[in-house]
Amino acid sequence: MNEPFTLKPGSEAPLGASLDPKGCNFAVWAPEASAVILCLFDQAEQELARFSLKERKGPYWFGYVEGVKAGQAYGYRVKGPTAALPGGLFDEHKLLLDPYAKALSRPLVWDAKAYEGDSAAMMSKSLVVDDAAFDWQGSAKPRHSDCQTILYEAHVKGFTQLHPEVPEAWRGKYLGFCHPAVIRHLQKLGITTVQLMPVASFMSEPRLKDLGLTNYWGYNPVCFMAPDPRYAVMDGVQEFKTLVRELHKAGIEVILDVVYNHTAEGGFGGPLLCYKGFDNRNYYMFESGAHGPDYERHVNVTGCGNSFNVDHPNVLRLVMDSLRYWVELMQVDGFRFDLAVTVAREGNEFDPWGAFFKAVLQDPVLSQVKLVAEPWDIGPFGYRLGQFPSSWKETNDRYRDTVRSFWRGDTGRMADFATRLLGSRDIFPKSYRAIHSSVNFITYHDGFTLEDLVAYNQRHNHANAEDNRDGHGHNLSANYGIEGPTADRRISHMRQQQKRNLLATLLLSQGTPHLLAGDELGRTQMGNNNAYCQDNRISWLSWELREEDERLMEFVRQMIALRRSSSVFSGLKLIDDHYFGLQTESHHVDWYHPDGRLLTDADWNTPISQVFVMDIGDLKGDGERWVALFNASGYDIHFRLPPPWDGMQWEQVVDTAASDGLPFLPDDILRQVALGRAHSIKLLRQARVAVSTGTATSPQ
Repeated sequence: MNEPFTLKPGSEAPLGASLDPKGCNFAVWAPEASAVILCLFDQAEQELARFSLKERKGPYWFGYVEGVKAGQAYGYRVKGPTAALPGGLFDEHKLLLDPYAKALSRPLVWDAKAYEGDSAAMMSKSLVVDDAAFDWQGSAKPRHSDCQTILYEAHVKGFTQLHPEVPEAWRGKYLGFCHPAVIRHLQKLGITTVQLMPVASFMSEPRLKDLGLTNYWGYNPVCFMAPDPRYAVMDGVQEFKTLVRELHKAGIEVILDVVYNHTAEGGFGGPLLCYKGFDNRNYYMFESGAHGPDYERHVNVTGCGNSFNVDHPNVLRLVMDSLRYWVELMQVDGFRFDLAVTVAREGNEFDPWGAFFKAVLQDPVLSQVKLVAEPWDIGPFGYRLGQFPSSWKETNDRYRDTVRSFWRGDTGRMADFATRLLGSRDIFPKSYRAIHSSVNFITYHDGFTLEDLVAYNQRHNHANAEDNRDGHGHNLSANYGIEGPTADRRISHMRQQQKRNLLATLLLSQGTPHLLAGDELGRTQMGNNNAYCQDNRISWLSWELREEDERLMEFVRQMIALRRSSSVFSGLKLIDDHYFGLQTESHHVDWYHPDGRLLTDADWNTPISQVFVMDIGDLKGDGERWVALFNASGYDIHFRLPPPWDGMQWEQVVDTAASDGLPFLPDDILRQVALGRAHSIKLLRQARVAVSTGTATSPQ
């Protein structure tokens, strides 16, 4: 049965399946197992051979199988004590995925009947991968600086599933995402960095399967290194590498949303798919019982049934090996860590200088990539915004809530809004955290899209089959008179203007801007603010654009271009901020009342304050300088402008009250007073006056 394969002595390192010209070394961690059995399968997933690994060194089991080639399907069965070992879940009838699997034979789909007894028929098979078998064609990582970075969050499937220019076979796939039409869209916008929602292999929860739904977002991993086959036409590894290569050629970085906080195996009673069958006691965290860990109660600080135990050395090793694999072999440019507090818990408590952070900081590869934390989980003391190491960036929900609230018209938010504009220095202190530490966002995958934020007062999640109880109830949204779509022109105009206000604020704020894919296109989820289980048109981007969508897309393009061309908006350096050392050139910020006087503490704290002026620019007298007029009130306001420098005048650049938001008129020079319409931003640039013509030219 084992022909033409031969088991020979192997090595305990590296873990996983390591291919060479003659065969493959297999190594796994199973410290309390009594036997580890390697099973090989053909392309039809019929078992070809079975080997009991004879070699063991401490917790490692290993063996070399001669005759194995790239593409070989395999899995493991693990025997061990159960009754005599509290928490042991060994079951030789369950076929297990390799924790280090780099590819799967097919998507893993839960099937309760097929799981009963021997689970081999239900289980995907791990695949042996030839890491060297890809032509990168000389492509290089773009390595965009923090000042230039524009994050763009997208779902591999949803982004192209309805794209008319992408070949039908490639829609919703890795290859579709790097189609020239898609790349042109990203380049036209000025996107530097695509943040892909999870692409590591995952399985939908059994509960969703029973409801006829699916975990569309993919936040339920089974193997951390294997690209999910759902997004592949033929070969997920090769096609994902193609995606990265083509985006890199276009100057666009790729960072991955990674989920190391829990797995699809769930809590007590959940299936044995991978980790539980090898070492349940150490791969997961457990609640304390009267006499030690209670192995029937998983710690659940994630809300997903279990919590991955990165506090354990082997689990930390797996996470680190996985991250390095994506950076070195798949060439990605960084990571966004889902529920990052869980990954950094030691003894179930968050430690900002724990082993995980130390491991990343000392790693010559991982310490050099983009690292973004979602700085919370749902466990005790799980909200840790601003408490991650200084080299990390953090998604800032306080920014989101403040900006939404200010533009919705809530009073008393002006001071907090100004703080968010300048990089949330109350959270990320000057001289300790870079001004780019705050990842600013208005919308994220979990929540309303931008279109829905201005069209719905309430969530509409009935399609999720949870009686509209799921999803966030505190959306800080407004419908401006009618819930959902409307033909009322007045309401439609207000909604478009508010979208321009929110996007302009995002791109004029200090920090790292994060855009949700489709917000520039007017994408709606029809009021669903938790579309994690909607693999349909609720979640997919529509590329059929209205006239107002075309205008909004152009507005976003112009705002990104403005931000990236400005040293002021892309990287403010105040004279009292020494994070980058003592600056030879620094910027200033002054704040004015609409009547032209500097704002006082009383002005900032007035409960009804909604209107102010920000004067921001170089300290020197002939450099870059801008004035932004913010009016979140329901009234038109005349603003007295701060005086320009000698030989300069004010040039209007942006007015969100205009239908396109962009009156780029070189002769539109404003002198002492400017009208700021209700619910609008007006941005002015100081321009040099050419003596011979009397016209203004912007300083370079």
